[in-house]
Amino acid sequence: MKSIVGVSASDVNSVYEGAEGELFELVFGEQIHIGGLASSRDLAERAGIAAGQHGVDLCCCNGAGMRFLVRFCDVASVIGVDATARIVERGRERCDEAGLAQSIRFIHADACDSGLPDAEADFVWGEDAWCYVADKPGLISEAARIVRPGGVIAFTDWVEGAAGLSDGEAELVLGGMRFDNIEGLAGYRALLEESGCDVLEASETGRFARHFDLYADMIEMQLTWDALKIVGFDSSRVDLLITGFRLFAGLAHQGKLAQGRFIARKR
Repeated sequence: MKSIVGVSASDVNSVYEGAEGELFELVFGEQIHIGGLASSRDLAERAGIAAGQHGVDLCCCNGAGMRFLVRFCDVASVIGVDATARIVERGRERCDEAGLAQSIRFIHADACDSGLPDAEADFVWGEDAWCYVADKPGLISEAARIVRPGGVIAFTDWVEGAAGLSDGEAELVLGGMRFDNIEGLAGYRALLEESGCDVLEASETGRFARHFDLYADMIEMQLTWDALKIVGFDSSRVDLLITGFRLFAGLAHQGKLAQGRFIARKR
């Protein structure tokens, strides 16, 4: 695991409450994770998410993952937990607009201390968001606590690739994205096993590099005006975003940064 000092939960909240969050949604879409709908479908199919199940989405952001699960997997209900108040409120509004509020509930809370009951969820879900949580052992422990025996923990996340990040590269990635740390495949596997789960899959998806090439191209070649409008036409901020995306893509092409996919079953 690579880590830095000086990143706090308030730093993460400021990203999604401000212009950076709007920029991410401009580029990634409502599903703010690598691969969008295709990634969500892939994860759900591999994890065996089925109709009638009850789930929990830890670090649910605006609830796009939960809306996917209700619309495409016909789950009975999903509870989303997120620490950013503005995002939780936006998620509630979007679920109301989509007519899905009866199946989806939001909790404004720390994902490591959700307050949800023990062993009631059929599955726990996450998409490229657990990288923002500093206490990864606590997060995995919480996921294992709230899922029932035989239930599934299924998530994707930014991870350090097999080639490894140098200390300088890690500082650029973690500082730029407001991550306190970044885990690897082996690290997440160990945390899941220590929390009483059998790991069914811990692998790289292969999406990271080509998607970040795409995101940088989108801003540079098509969405420049839209991005400038979000940041008050401060071109230096848009240039910095493009540079950052090119950096991430380059690291991913070198095998140093990846999107990991994890599926585990609680014993």
